[in-house]
Amino acid sequence: QAAAPLHPVAVQCQEAQVVVKVHRDLFGTGRLVRAADLTLGSAACLPVAQSAAESMVTFVAGLHECGSTLQMTPDSLIYKTSLSYKPTPSGNLVIVRTNAAVVPIECHYPRKSNVSSNAVWPTWAPFRSTLSAEERLMFSLRLMNDDWSAERLSNGFQLGESLHLQADVASGDHVPLRLFVDDCVATLSPDRNSSPQYALIDLSGCLVDGRSDDTTSAFISPRTRQETLQFVVDAFKFAGDDRNLIYITCHLKVSPADQAPNPLNKACSFNKASSLWAPVEGTGDICSCCETGNCPLYG
Repeated sequence: QAAAPLHPVAVQCQEAQVVVKVHRDLFGTGRLVRAADLTLGSAACLPVAQSAAESMVTFVAGLHECGSTLQMTPDSLIYKTSLSYKPTPSGNLVIVRTNAAVVPIECHYPRKSNVSSNAVWPTWAPFRSTLSAEERLMFSLRLMNDDWSAERLSNGFQLGESLHLQADVASGDHVPLRLFVDDCVATLSPDRNSSPQYALIDLSGCLVDGRSDDTTSAFISPRTRQETLQFVVDAFKFAGDDRNLIYITCHLKVSPADQAPNPLNKACSFNKASSLWAPVEGTGDICSCCETGNCPLYG
């Protein structure tokens, strides 16, 4: 008798789909289950392939196919589905020799990331008794030309010029997502916690640099797309320091596009003409905490 598989169900969460591979020796008894008795999700999707030896069954489904559900936590987008085994009698028999089984499956996609010029590579790992995998959303932050048509070739600026910054997320086959910039801090070293430092965006999406009297820094409204957020910051340097290289580190996150912006998920600029904070989208009251400083700082 062949050795029973150590992990009879394996899951891979990819950018736009989940791949589930099931060994037909599902219970480790040496008795192979019928591929026709295996389905994925509440929609009971059927497998797409069996291995040549017919001991392995493969399911491939889009993230929102086969009746999967989406749960959003402060840190993650979690797509949930399940593998079901429902034994049916063979031939004219009215008995079965195995129990039905359901294996929960989850795909976790972090909502937030600190961005740099380096690629973000996917990772996946098992999650206790529930099979789970994780792939990172692809976030980016780029310096753009003044007309936003292309990425800026030079990162040099003169005082009096403006930095055109564009944050993006590649949402792939996820539910529609809206991107936010939680905070941005400028430092003289790559360490965002180093000193001195200057906050450009803070308080979960308040462009606080625009509150200063001598700046025109603001988010661009309306957006070109929900997965993109553009903002302009007037060039600056740290007082009393002759170094001419400044690092800007931003913390990006997403929420479902159909979720109304709120004090936690917002993009607010200070309008000097009205002396009021104004959101890129949503009602004005979500920005009131930018002035009082009591915005929620989690999620």
